[in-house]
Amino acid sequence: MFPITPADPAPTVTAAGASSANEPTFPGSPQPRGFLPLFILAWFGVTLALGTISGASIPKALAFFDDASKATNLSIIAGAGGVVIILITPLFGRLSDRTRSRFGMRRPWLIGGAAVATVGVIILATAHSVPGTLVGWLIVQAGFGATNVVIHALLADQIVKRVRARVAAAASVATGLGLIVGAQVMAVLPNDQQWAWFIVPGMLGVTLSIVMVFRFHDIVRREAAPPLRLSDIVSTYWLNPLQYRDFFWAFLSRFLVTMSITAISTFLLFIIIDRLYVPATQASPVQATALLIFTIGNVITAVLFGWISDRTGRRKVIVGIASFLSALGLLVSMFASDISSILIGLSIVGAAQGAYVSVDVALMTEVLPSFDEAGKDLGIVALSYQVPQLLIPLLAVPLLAAGGGGYDLFFVVAIILAVLGGLAVLPIRAVR
Repeated sequence: MFPITPADPAPTVTAAGASSANEPTFPGSPQPRGFLPLFILAWFGVTLALGTISGASIPKALAFFDDASKATNLSIIAGAGGVVIILITPLFGRLSDRTRSRFGMRRPWLIGGAAVATVGVIILATAHSVPGTLVGWLIVQAGFGATNVVIHALLADQIVKRVRARVAAAASVATGLGLIVGAQVMAVLPNDQQWAWFIVPGMLGVTLSIVMVFRFHDIVRREAAPPLRLSDIVSTYWLNPLQYRDFFWAFLSRFLVTMSITAISTFLLFIIIDRLYVPATQASPVQATALLIFTIGNVITAVLFGWISDRTGRRKVIVGIASFLSALGLLVSMFASDISSILIGLSIVGAAQGAYVSVDVALMTEVLPSFDEAGKDLGIVALSYQVPQLLIPLLAVPLLAAGGGGYDLFFVVAIILAVLGGLAVLPIRAVR
């Protein structure tokens, strides 16, 4: 589906970040055969681990720890994890841009992140309290956060523009499949074996994410980067929206749409239990079915609209329409009174998100301020879907209180955010 160029020597960068004579003038370096499938497999693995642990393993453990306080405890853990990921992602991205190693700029971060994530997974598997679960999750977030930085940076480093939406579509498919496989794994794991809820998805993610290190030509920095000043660290988390307006509007669209989806996905298991009255011991299979339905639509539209977007060069219109369709699916889900109804709503949301994510990822890479600092800039992009991990849990307590413990306000807020996210791409000028 995607052309693979035979292996060439690894490109290099100078201290200033300029390309050497051996490096292509376009984003994307010649890679050995097998790089692209392993790149997508790494995306799949990280999604499987993080999605399953945050969306199924931790909520299930909390329900068994203290059912009455499960929503509050989940908000605390998810919020703390959000703080960690917000702090480390842009910083790790900038540091990886500056990494001087004979193994490359990105590879050390991929391996190191996998090692740290392994430690966190082991802590989660052996924790039998909320504080232990919190510590384990923070370490997992830090480890897979480094891995995620590498995967997203490689999209700008190594994937040429003319196929970027299709590669992003394949990554979107991998994301959906990761959620499906993770949910199905959780559905068949025994209810009395907590260690398996974390070890199985966690180690699958670690293994699949590091296989790629053997089959890609990393960029090698031959000279030391300039000293990192305090002002450089501060700027890691900030780009002037007036100077980079297209980037700002693309970031805002991604942020709002992600807030919309996160508001529902974070509490999906609890919505199934509390809103549809499914017992906690039977909720995981229902969640797995919901994610399966979601992903079927996601996969179809990701591939279709990724191809359409690359062929036509159109990004904005697809992103906008997909956002409005996502709002429609959330509206259907809001009024669902049984499992069948909510599955219909989630199928619409899944189809909309498939089109949105595949094209939006390509759009974001085309409005980056600089490819010389792709890791740092894509770290800022990552904040658009990581900050919601912090904000949604913080908003959860007042929203649940205002809604009398129900989830109606969650859906109302999610619908509004999806619509605003679609409108946010309209001012972008550099991309059609």
